[in-house]
Amino acid sequence: MPSLKDLKNRIGSVKNTQKITKAMKMVAASKLRRARDAAESARPYATRMEVMVRSLSASVAGSDDAPLLMTGTGKNHKHLVIVATADRGLCGGFNGSIIRATRLKVRELQAQGKEVGLFCVGRKGYDVLKGEFGSVIVGKMSDIAKKTVKYEVAERIAQQVLSLYESDGYDVCTVVYNHFVSVISQKVTWQQLIPLSMPELGDAAPQATAQYEYEPDEETILTDVLPRNLAMQIFKALLENSASEQGARMAAMDNATRNAGDMIKKLTLQYNRSRQAAITKELIEIISGAEAV
Repeated sequence: MPSLKDLKNRIGSVKNTQKITKAMKMVAASKLRRARDAAESARPYATRMEVMVRSLSASVAGSDDAPLLMTGTGKNHKHLVIVATADRGLCGGFNGSIIRATRLKVRELQAQGKEVGLFCVGRKGYDVLKGEFGSVIVGKMSDIAKKTVKYEVAERIAQQVLSLYESDGYDVCTVVYNHFVSVISQKVTWQQLIPLSMPELGDAAPQATAQYEYEPDEETILTDVLPRNLAMQIFKALLENSASEQGARMAAMDNATRNAGDMIKKLTLQYNRSRQAAITKELIEIISGAEAV
């Protein structure tokens, strides 16, 4: 049974930890507000870019001059997966959910006899995956969001991805990240970037009857727009990840603060009982000694 001094020291230690988790919760809440606003602001732009690229792609579909980023190699053998995680921990299951999904995907592709390359964005994903999939990691980038996620970072990632796609002969490129839903809900999302794969855009989709004339021709425009669209989709994924990370950290630190409070109550109760037992024991010894005299 721990002594009164041990219990008192432990209560003090838990109180100090509670102060830290409470401060981290407040910092995460402040960062979440900015990250959420940035993610929500980027969604309409990314959607409209998808609409424009879809319209252009429909015009050159089946053409021999269609860009490779749109049509792909026609094969499905070599896959490049961009794994977007955080540089820091203490954010609940944020990193773990992405890493688990990546593990399952890589094992599934390898079981089908396909080659897989991993490009890790964020230190946590690389630190965990290098133990099992170190031989297939072809690139990494960390410290991407010391304060805020910038578009220049997404452009650098897109340039490295394009370089790997061209030099190593990948057929498909996909990014995995957490889509921000709410503070307590983030959804692991897979988005195919190369070849171009457009999700259903609902009301934002262009009307089938719309007619456009392009100057210069569609192929020339797509050659310039597709790399920008790649960078924009990566940027959107990083913004969604940033908001999801702060939301997960805020929820995790809130739970940790409440758990610390519960632990303090239990330890305080145990301390009071032990102290009362010690006092009672001393009184009994005093009374017994007095009666013996």
